[in-house]
Amino acid sequence: MRLLLLGCTGLVGRELVPILSQEGHQLTVVSRRPRAAVAWATDLGHDWLQLDPAQASNWAQGGGLQQALENADGVVNLAGEPIAEQRWTEAHRQLLNTSRLATTSHLVAAMQRLEQPPAVLVNASAVGFYGTSAEATFVESSPAGDDVLGTLCRDWETAANGRPDSTRLVVVRIGIVLAPEGGALGKMLPVFRAGFGGPIGSGRQWMSWIHRSDLCQLILHALTDSRWSGVVNGVAPEPVSMATFASTLGRCLGRPSLLPVPGPVLHLLLGDGARVVLDGQQVRSERLPQLGFSFRYPDLSEALAAATTTRSR
Repeated sequence: MRLLLLGCTGLVGRELVPILSQEGHQLTVVSRRPRAAVAWATDLGHDWLQLDPAQASNWAQGGGLQQALENADGVVNLAGEPIAEQRWTEAHRQLLNTSRLATTSHLVAAMQRLEQPPAVLVNASAVGFYGTSAEATFVESSPAGDDVLGTLCRDWETAANGRPDSTRLVVVRIGIVLAPEGGALGKMLPVFRAGFGGPIGSGRQWMSWIHRSDLCQLILHALTDSRWSGVVNGVAPEPVSMATFASTLGRCLGRPSLLPVPGPVLHLLLGDGARVVLDGQQVRSERLPQLGFSFRYPDLSEALAAATTTRSR
């Protein structure tokens, strides 16, 4: 397939782009970052566009991005600023919204202009869609939460639903992605390896997680298997508490995990962004078993062992 990739030079894309390349797909990678910053992607020899897909002017008819879309059989849209890596100032909250909503809105508007739009769109969302709860279990049919992240994810998915009727849409509500180069695990690893790790906050909050390799395989299936459509929760079969996650990570590293990180400290560092880690939600997928998806890392111990001992390209 000829694929247009948006937002695929971050944590997930670092493994996804090589996998799609190895599968023989022809790729056009779009990123705001210069080529030198993502040599692992440019070295694969695929087309490259350095621009911001959240800017309407970059979707002008006759431009490089519109041309790449015209030639594409499928699109993967993972564009969006990281949720919980800094304080939610007003400017950063605006960036969280714009990077997702504007990019997706411009994408589907450009698709609507085409006589023959791409056959499939795989669009990211997040388990933050469901809001937070200490007791409830959320599945694909559960309603959206009414907090900041729930509203953001709902609007993000609404934008993606504007794609042409002929385009098969798969929305992946992604959980906490386990990979060593970044994300939640990447931030925790130095602390745990130094022997100062422990649960964050109460330790009772739920973590709905997925190993990056499984998420990449899920996206590959969504692109190539016409049975996949609608919403799919991108989470491993067994969510765990933060306390279980911390103790399991400590065992994998052979380090203690006894020193909890108090919630107020995290709030001081991340402001409202701390809610992503402190509140949590228990999310499972009813659809992945129905689709016959097989996890390589369904068990947290195996997933953490893989994520902490190997590095993808």
